[in-house]
Amino acid sequence: MGQRWLVKTEPGAYGFDDLLRDERTVWDGVRNALARRHLGGMRSGDPVLVYHSGAEKAVVGTARVGRTDGPDPELVAGRRLSRPVPLAELKADRRLAGWALVRMPRLSVMPVTEAEWQAVVARAKAGSKKPREWA
Repeated sequence: MGQRWLVKTEPGAYGFDDLLRDERTVWDGVRNALARRHLGGMRSGDPVLVYHSGAEKAVVGTARVGRTDGPDPELVAGRRLSRPVPLAELKADRRLAGWALVRMPRLSVMPVTEAEWQAVVARAKAGSKKPREWA
């Protein structure tokens, strides 16, 4: 498996529900140089977390990178997380203290380590129950 990623989107402009409806979309409109560099590092098949910015501020679903033959990659819809994982929860998890989402909150595309991915997925599955190590 390749690199894992997180992309941010404003749900009022193009949200995860739109991606689910469309099934795939070209991920364009990214202007920040570092975020554009991350887009350039995406490879077909790479897993992606989708984060809603704005008022929601939560990881809401998954996708994967489709075609990468143009300047902007295509994202293919995955599935909605069992529940959104709010940024406040992610910031409270000591395991995620070094993650770019916590350290550089304005960055719209970023790499995700396997451990970060698993922590987000575990939080989504855990619901309101917090394992002792997160307290």
